Amino acid sequence: MAQNPANFHEVQSPEHFQSLLSEDLNRISLINFWAPWAEPCKQMNEVVVELARKYPQVLVLQVEAETQSDISESFEVEAVPTFVILRGHTLLGRISGADAPALTEAIATHVRGPSSINPQSHTDRAPAAPSSAPQESPEELNERLRKLMNQDKVVLFMKGSPDQPRCGFSRRIVDLLRTQGVEFSSFDILSDESVRSGLKVLNNWPTFPQLIINGEFVGGLDVVKEMADNGELKEMLA
Repeated sequence: MAQNPANFHEVQSPEHFQSLLSEDLNRISLINFWAPWAEPCKQMNEVVVELARKYPQVLVLQVEAETQSDISESFEVEAVPTFVILRGHTLLGRISGADAPALTEAIATHVRGPSSINPQSHTDRAPAAPSSAPQESPEELNERLRKLMNQDKVVLFMKGSPDQPRCGFSRRIVDLLRTQGVEFSSFDILSDESVRSGLKVLNNWPTFPQLIINGEFVGGLDVVKEMADNGELKEMLA
């Protein structure tokens, strides 16, 4: 197995993270927030190591999101993989999800620097008008949320999908439901910001995952785990 390049570091603590970042505040840094259970992270970890090899001038920091939760929270990382690009302590870019082309392009762009980026084409046309898609009213959004909550007997609103969860809480509730033999459909709240923010208000619950049974909000991971342990979950589904 090839040795990792000298500019690649696996972060062991917040102090370790800060000391690496502070060594050169003009240096571009790539922070890879990942988790060992997330399949997309495995492929992206390889991409990150290759980027470290290709750009030795870039500081590459590998942060296990759940183990180093203080660092993850400071960057508001809610799902893995997430990539943050900095110059010193200044945020240059952020990429969520396993998007290797976007990450590669972002690093190449920031390494080149703004002065050497030339426009690819020129046009005399006026810029296109912004999309004028009608804004969803609160009533329309709530109606859509109710439909989503009633699409099946059991609906899980989560980060990612059951086969590719993007946060540890979502992964654990999927495991719990499968262990209990519960059939459920799911909705990836990372795919729709309106659903994500709307459910927090509608169900008066600030975090995800959220489990819905018979169209009614039941709870998050801790509540569902307690219900599974004391038999309430099976009773509700009977």
